[in-house]
Amino acid sequence: MATLPEWEEAARRAVPPLDGEVALPGLSAPATVIRDGLGIPHIRARTPRDAFLAQGFVHAQDRLFQMELNRRRALGRSAEWLGPSAFAADALARRLGVEAASRRDAAALSAEAREMIEAYAAGVNAFIASAAPRPLEYQLLGAEPEPWEGWHCIAVMRRLGLLMGSVWFKLWRAAALPIAGEGTTLLRYDDGGGDLLIAPAGAEAARWRATLADLAPAAALMEAAGADATGGGSNNWVVAPARSATGRPVLAGDPHRVFELPNMYAQGHLACDAFDVIGLTVPGVPGFPHFAQNGRVAWCVTHTFADIHDLYVERFDAQGRVRFRDAWEEPARRTETIAIRGQAAREIEVVETRHGPVIAGDPASGSALALKSVQFAETDLSFDCLPRMLRAAGVEALYEATRGWGLIDHNLLAADVEGRTGWLLRARVPRRGRENGWLPVPGWTGEHEWRGWIAHEEMPRLIDPAPGFLVTANNRPVPDDHPDYVCTDCHPPYRARRIEALLGDARLRSVDGAAAIHADTLSQPARELQGRLFDLDGLSPAAEALRRELLAWDARMEARSLSAARYVALRLALVRRFASASGLGALAGHDWLSPAPGVAPLTQLWWAMPNLLRADDKALLRGSAWDELLRDALEEVAATPPMTDWGETHRPRFAHPLSGLFPNAAPLLDPPALALGGDGDTVQANGLVAPFGPRAAYGALARYVFDVGAWENSRWSVFLGASGHPGSPHYRDQHEAWAACRMLPMVSDWSALEAGPGPSQVLRPA
Repeated sequence: MATLPEWEEAARRAVPPLDGEVALPGLSAPATVIRDGLGIPHIRARTPRDAFLAQGFVHAQDRLFQMELNRRRALGRSAEWLGPSAFAADALARRLGVEAASRRDAAALSAEAREMIEAYAAGVNAFIASAAPRPLEYQLLGAEPEPWEGWHCIAVMRRLGLLMGSVWFKLWRAAALPIAGEGTTLLRYDDGGGDLLIAPAGAEAARWRATLADLAPAAALMEAAGADATGGGSNNWVVAPARSATGRPVLAGDPHRVFELPNMYAQGHLACDAFDVIGLTVPGVPGFPHFAQNGRVAWCVTHTFADIHDLYVERFDAQGRVRFRDAWEEPARRTETIAIRGQAAREIEVVETRHGPVIAGDPASGSALALKSVQFAETDLSFDCLPRMLRAAGVEALYEATRGWGLIDHNLLAADVEGRTGWLLRARVPRRGRENGWLPVPGWTGEHEWRGWIAHEEMPRLIDPAPGFLVTANNRPVPDDHPDYVCTDCHPPYRARRIEALLGDARLRSVDGAAAIHADTLSQPARELQGRLFDLDGLSPAAEALRRELLAWDARMEARSLSAARYVALRLALVRRFASASGLGALAGHDWLSPAPGVAPLTQLWWAMPNLLRADDKALLRGSAWDELLRDALEEVAATPPMTDWGETHRPRFAHPLSGLFPNAAPLLDPPALALGGDGDTVQANGLVAPFGPRAAYGALARYVFDVGAWENSRWSVFLGASGHPGSPHYRDQHEAWAACRMLPMVSDWSALEAGPGPSQVLRPA
């Protein structure tokens, strides 16, 4: 096996040339690619088709391995490269039928969108066929890249939003129901006792808490489970010109996801005779689906947690038939074979009922859970939206351009050069009963079927909302009494409330102010836990000293704070005791929590616990009391308190998907991370996953701010760099700025780019 210096040399040689001329079959005229000082590609072509062809070529230049791995993940083929650890995710992708759905959607696209994806795929294939060296990862794997087809773009996009949101909470509550009983309705993301709504802007509302009587149809789960059954998120905000420090709209935010290498997003700039757009692209996908500006309007998204996934408890007979109303139906069955690196291939049986594929449980036992998801149930035309968005001339035109978007649900904020601002819940949401949002429902009664769709015109939206600024941070979009059922679970309003409070300072309604907001580390749950500690007595001297230390702390999750590290240690110790006292921790490994990546009870309880503490609700504690658990947790942490500050304790580990397979190359593949502040409750949302301890596991993949109409003032940064090549100087050159919550200039002016220091490349028709 090669040594690290040999891999370092191989990595340098694997970076493709980014200057000179390259022949690109299919171009109608030469195109230019200018790289700025951060290695970000700026592409200028003649026609839209040429632009998408060049974008496919350039994405492959920078991110070919990532693109193919994400395509393999989408199609259930990643275990061929990654080995047994990827089998469960591959099996889920096969059960969901990502390939068939993506082929179906591609066939239904408009002529414009089909030309877009086919041109993009041709650009990818032109790079594969070129004389450029293969990325280092292919050398490690001893593999060759496989060619692209247009529908692969849809598969990659589908994978990146796969099953985000409600399905995991429904599975969790389904598994918890036999243990928690009535308390199951407490098991949702903490609501703070009330919600800060997106619409009406800034309004407060109480959540509806269901009772088991409300959810009577789910009683079937008790029978199915048996008596012994044992986030991510994002921020964005927009300020109207009358309220901003610039006199122009300011649009800012940050997408929060797991720290996946390379970054899910790639900075890019694409121009032709029909549009000139700069923003965050998705390698493997043409256009700018999430974050960009086109010179007239800027847009950005957060996940809105609309309920677009339903689970059905299906009843099967001894012959494998499934019940629906008064008849037994034959489900569709097929066998899929999954190849696995280093092991023999495995076969899985896929069973599909009228509602969708079985994703948990065994039909042979008489019952199983089937998934019906907007992401698969019907033909999706999201890709028709992509070219329309690039040409949109304003906020309302942008929202009209998104008609039909359904692959994942978004809060789409926008602002234009006319001074308009707005919010649209961009999603396709089926009409059905509100009870579908809490638990799986019986599939055999016919009483919980979808009843059409909420029309695009009826989706919640705001144009130029008072008071002149608007915040979304995965908080509740509309109240629970909204005429249409939209969602059950969403993030607690901590981040949204804090951003709204910060925007009360007129100085922060600016480009510079956006960076200060991104960096904020004040924790509301930490403040509330301090309130619980205030009167806690009966402690040992060490625990009493820790209590006093935490009470004196400013509740800011600053990287340099030792008290912040001790607060998280206390909260982790407390949630472990909560899991034990409630009995819900024993659900780890439950069949209904097994669909990849799995549902961890400790994670769900971490989010539910603050509201239960706030209300002193002991319903799930089975005779214990919160002060008793808190006292024991405090004693535990005081006995061996963390001795390093929060930044070091919280420092993430960036792991390339191949570093575990090739440890000799791991120091090259895994870029070192700097210490980080923040946690999942703060605006600087570098969050942890409770079962894995305090290390940051997710955070802002990028931060951005658009000065709308004075575009050259706009800024951005990503958590690593523009290139996906470990041997590139741009593999991690933005990390220092990102870790400090600083943003770098977003250069879009072509004269400045042409005069800049970066290399340029001419793509010529072959």
